Amino acid sequence: MKKLVSTFAVAALVVACASVASPVGAADKGDIGCKMEFSLKGWSAIYKTAKGEGTVTCSNGQKLSVELKSEGGGITFGKSDVKNGTGSFSGVTSIDDVLGSYAEASAHAGAVKSSSARVLTKGEVSLALAGTGDGFDLGVDVGKFTIEKAGAKKK
Repeated sequence: MKKLVSTFAVAALVVACASVASPVGAADKGDIGCKMEFSLKGWSAIYKTAKGEGTVTCSNGQKLSVELKSEGGGITFGKSDVKNGTGSFSGVTSIDDVLGSYAEASAHAGAVKSSSARVLTKGEVSLALAGTGDGFDLGVDVGKFTIEKAGAKKK
């Protein structure tokens, strides 16, 4: 019993020290702030797909036109058209870090005018999306959200 109490005491001390130590901040890692404005249009009937376009702008002056694709599956049905969507990236050190595929999972329900917000991840990079639009949707799905340079050759 005494050994168990000692183990918990050491574990509590480690947790306490970890919470007091200052985490590595964005400035320490050389992170830059990047935002995205986008539009996205799609449909779902068990399989979900959407395509769109946007512009990523970073605090260091970098700017990039991008193409967006969201695809996945689940128990889902609907049609959507997001205009004037916004995204905010974290964990970015160069604008090229925003490119690639992000893991996505969502539960959704909406009719006529709806809004949504979701957070996606790709390694160290996270993307928080928000938008409003027209359409209807109902379901639960998982999939991926891909960002590519506009005009890039498809494989």
